[in-house]
Amino acid sequence: MLQFSSASTRIVNTKRGVAECLEVACDGNYDAVDLLIFHASIGHDFQDILQESKRLVPHANVVAASCCGVVGREGVSESMKDIAMMAIKGSDYALASTNDLYGHNSYEKALELAHSLVAQKQGINMIYFLGSGIDIDNDLCIKAFEAVFGPEVTIFGATSSDNMKGYVSYQAVNDTVYEHGAYAIGFCDPTLTVDTQATHGFIAIGEPLVVTKSEGHIIKELNGKPAWTEYLNRLGLNDKSDCGNTIPIGALAEKLSPELAKEYGNDHILRVVTKHEGDNMYYATTCPEGTALWLTVRDEEVIFSEMERIVQNIYSRNNHQKPIAVFHADCLARGRFLTDRILKEELVYKMQTPFYNEGNCPPWLGMYGFGEFARLGGKNTYHNYTTALYVIYRN
Repeated sequence: MLQFSSASTRIVNTKRGVAECLEVACDGNYDAVDLLIFHASIGHDFQDILQESKRLVPHANVVAASCCGVVGREGVSESMKDIAMMAIKGSDYALASTNDLYGHNSYEKALELAHSLVAQKQGINMIYFLGSGIDIDNDLCIKAFEAVFGPEVTIFGATSSDNMKGYVSYQAVNDTVYEHGAYAIGFCDPTLTVDTQATHGFIAIGEPLVVTKSEGHIIKELNGKPAWTEYLNRLGLNDKSDCGNTIPIGALAEKLSPELAKEYGNDHILRVVTKHEGDNMYYATTCPEGTALWLTVRDEEVIFSEMERIVQNIYSRNNHQKPIAVFHADCLARGRFLTDRILKEELVYKMQTPFYNEGNCPPWLGMYGFGEFARLGGKNTYHNYTTALYVIYRN
């Protein structure tokens, strides 16, 4: 039976940060830890995270990913030197990892992960997936996991990020740091279930851009014109702009069906562009020709009202039960780059407080990344620009 604990810190020295998280989360009882999951801002040395963890807890598996800030039991922090950690006790899990995962081979690489997980453990009913945030087709990753485990398995997690530049992001497993890797943790504790939901606060505006030429997750033309140039023109940016300039203001919206829109609290699902090569735009999911893409604007009131709604939905669906742990992925564009600190901390307060038990926040591991996984319409779905909550309950 799995047990969870967490800690977060803002500290310059990476190894000291790891030691502090372990001391707080484990209260010195390192022998009881079997798996460590780290999120760390891009200013940390990820090899140091692995080495210090293995020095202090040599028997435990260790995974890590880069992000643009963290959310833990202690609150939210978005410096270049943040670390958050979830420590897990128990053997009811399987761990698999891969390298060189890109958009063109996302299905094959995710299928390798899925086969590795199922070969290790039976009864996996939830998969925590963390992949590169740059050049990845997340629809194909979901498809691959479901090919092995079926659509009933819940996929949750995120894609790693940097400080919103779209240059490089890191994933790390035990003794190796990757730039285009991924890891998957399959949980098979029969006493656990996970409930997921995501929300964003952006409103589609104007006339859509229409994808007139694409290949998989790469958009080559919009409205019959070179894609990246047309995208920058619609955003009012010059040709020297890069992804870091477009991410805060360039959320692209795909229209949802009325049924999904009602559940989602928004008429559109959003997508981010984290890479371009010349005029080719690298989308986060498969994007067929004919897809209409709207530009969007942020609506602060919707962000707060929808956050309160999904928290209450999760709370009600689970009969007001208190969770034993919460994983959380947030879009980096919802953090300090577009929201001042007071609003950001208020949002996290509204997010966490309903899950408190006798005044205490449950173990909580959150990150600001490039994208989020959560169910929509009963199906595993990849999202961008959302807050996604993954709330774990004991049956």
